[in-house]
Amino acid sequence: MAAITRIKLSLMMFLQFFIWGAWFVTLGTFLPQNLNASGYEVANIFSTQSWGAIIAPFIIGLIADRYFNAERILAILHLLGAVLMYQMYHSASVGQFYPYVFVYMIAYMPTLALVNSVSFRQLANPEKSFSGIRVWGTIGWIVAGLAISFLGWDSEGGIKEGLLRNTFLMASIASLVLGVFSFTLPKTPPIVKENTGRRSLSEVLGLDAIRLLGNKNYLVFFVASVLICIPLAFYYQNANLFLSEAGLPNPTGKMAIGQVSEAFFLLLLPILFVRIGFKNTIMLGMLAWAIRYLLFAYGNAGELAYMLIIGIALHGICYDFFFVSGQIYTDAKAGEKYKSSAQGLITLATYGVGQLIGFWVAGFISEHYKENPTSDPLWQNIWLVPAGIAAVVLFLFAVFFKNEKTTVAAPSRE
Repeated sequence: MAAITRIKLSLMMFLQFFIWGAWFVTLGTFLPQNLNASGYEVANIFSTQSWGAIIAPFIIGLIADRYFNAERILAILHLLGAVLMYQMYHSASVGQFYPYVFVYMIAYMPTLALVNSVSFRQLANPEKSFSGIRVWGTIGWIVAGLAISFLGWDSEGGIKEGLLRNTFLMASIASLVLGVFSFTLPKTPPIVKENTGRRSLSEVLGLDAIRLLGNKNYLVFFVASVLICIPLAFYYQNANLFLSEAGLPNPTGKMAIGQVSEAFFLLLLPILFVRIGFKNTIMLGMLAWAIRYLLFAYGNAGELAYMLIIGIALHGICYDFFFVSGQIYTDAKAGEKYKSSAQGLITLATYGVGQLIGFWVAGFISEHYKENPTSDPLWQNIWLVPAGIAAVVLFLFAVFFKNEKTTVAAPSRE
């Protein structure tokens, strides 16, 4: 692959995840602090990500795979996203903000698959070289978080002054740049399968792979994947607000530690997978979720600040050991015929249905404890709930999932 092509793909990945990290991490703080959103309203807005994930396969499978070049659709969606982000920047209420973020998520979530498609089509050996391209996405997310803290937008004074609103303007500018830049990316025309034609609707949505649920082990894993997304949603929705209210300096920049951890443990994952097996690896991921929230529940920004930092750093184990391991397991169980459908099914179950449930549970729990205060600290009560859910899922998985050998494939972040 030519050096200029590698540079273009790396810059594409950097901007793709810079955009997401530029506003999504601090969204849980911005909404209640600047738009006076209730817990239910926060949950409703975060749920737009899940609706975007549910609708995304239609856009990719029924439009991108059939009619238009991937890089052109990527360009159009990001240009649309730039306009919507600018409208979110100017929104003065939850009612005004919601329709823009809803449409934005429907536009943004398909681009996660599109950037992968553009990359894979240019790589002779994706298993070996894709990680070198994809890592720039993680770097983009980290840079966005560091920039927000460096500029002081997430400081106590910055939040009170409403400076978090600037995150949407920053994301809008980056989206505009990526939209224009995407027209210069390598041509990625639609793929037409030889002999079999284009993919059916059931294959696009992952429904062809639903027969995998007939396998007891995979059914247990599938249900666990949906349930573990409830604790995950608590982190996305509440972590930045919690760290800000706890008084941890530069909370958004410190949350970037989670992405550094994610990249590190992704490299270790294939080794652990071979050493301890799939069941133990995924159980470590579940255990990490429970430990993380206990650390959040009992840590503070003073002498126990290290507990909060460790909780953030556990993100790599939480995410990689469960979700990436799950992608590998799904790939191994599906077989050649249903590999794509199976990945679509598990993505729909987790990012779609699982997180949709999770965001609503997180919103309900947050609002419940705000409306019914107890003698215990508010955040301690909130974090103990996902810690308990993760512990229950871990117990059920340990009991009902039977150990089995699984062939290791090259892990993919998407």
